[in-house]
Amino acid sequence: MIPAYYEFQNTVKICSGERALENITYELRERNVSRPMVLSDSVLEEIGTVKTVLQAMKEIEPGCVFCDIPSDSSFKVVMKIKALYMQYHCDSIVAIGGGSVIDTAKGVCMAIGTDAEDLPAIMGADCLKEWKRIPYIAVPTTSGTGSEATAVAVISDTDHNVKAEFISRHLLPDVAMLDVRALQSMPMRITASTGMDALCHAIEAYTCLQKNPMSDAYAVSAIKLIGNYLKRAVKDGNNQEARLAMANASLMAGTAFSNSMVGGVHAIGHALGGICHLAHGDAMNILLPYVMAYNLDVCEETYGELLLYLRGADIYASIPKKERGKELIRSVRSMSAWLNKISHLPMTLAETGKVEREQLQAVAEAAVNDGAIIVNPKAMSVEDVRHILERAYGA
Repeated sequence: MIPAYYEFQNTVKICSGERALENITYELRERNVSRPMVLSDSVLEEIGTVKTVLQAMKEIEPGCVFCDIPSDSSFKVVMKIKALYMQYHCDSIVAIGGGSVIDTAKGVCMAIGTDAEDLPAIMGADCLKEWKRIPYIAVPTTSGTGSEATAVAVISDTDHNVKAEFISRHLLPDVAMLDVRALQSMPMRITASTGMDALCHAIEAYTCLQKNPMSDAYAVSAIKLIGNYLKRAVKDGNNQEARLAMANASLMAGTAFSNSMVGGVHAIGHALGGICHLAHGDAMNILLPYVMAYNLDVCEETYGELLLYLRGADIYASIPKKERGKELIRSVRSMSAWLNKISHLPMTLAETGKVEREQLQAVAEAAVNDGAIIVNPKAMSVEDVRHILERAYGA
């Protein structure tokens, strides 16, 4: 069904494939900038990924290289980087990393573009009113968050123990560079976790209350790629076809949810991240089948439709129509179990070692105040979330 009204926007230029990184210099020059600030983390610097990108940018000298972004970045990190950006007279940003690095770069763009000293003051939807755009290129090194193509940034507010969300079309990077050389260093465990994050983005985008035909198209394309390539990418990190396919799936899923929304999995996952510091992809993997089971009575048909894309035409045709929604949930559980077996990706909250049962009530109360829960296809109370958490906790 076509919604009475919807909006869709994706202005990100996508460079995907062999030697995509070599286009960074051209893209910067197209935007009349020549002193980029390069942002990354210490692991990517140590294993040589940052060096690979810098070599591809050999015709441009960075104004500053900062490789100390933590896996759970914060407002304080953003403001520190803003000061360095100004000190070294940089004029653009190249972010090399996963969701934390790319979202931190978005935060830096916000802090500079609005001259904000207090990021919490501008957080929320449509958060950027007056804005000086900072040219920004994203080089994702994981295939899950889709941050390189989303109008969303999630940054930790460590003073209040929450994940702060910023939503604005101005947060879309100018260019996303998908190059296998930036992706091949991803460990098996991270490949598995981020892959399930991408699957969660696509499924929630397709089933949330703000779904639309355009976001649906991106979501189902992402799910089809994940069904065909996630296991291959996890099994063999040197499989370039699988790596690039998962990078494209992640970007497509990110584009989908950036133009529709997510749902209960993300609402609860954000609360787990803020309170228990649980890795986002791990939370998505654990929670997804439980929230899907909760939503099943209102999503039976839409889940059934997605079975075609995740499992293929033969499996889809062999399952009775009324059973397809349940089979999708079984398929997600099966994929999670396979990933657990091969990469030790945790399947319960207890297995993570990050979550205490005593924290579940606080997580449930935080989750119902998360914006994503509003567009979950089925209303969720604190008690509903607590029940889901108890089931997901396991032992």
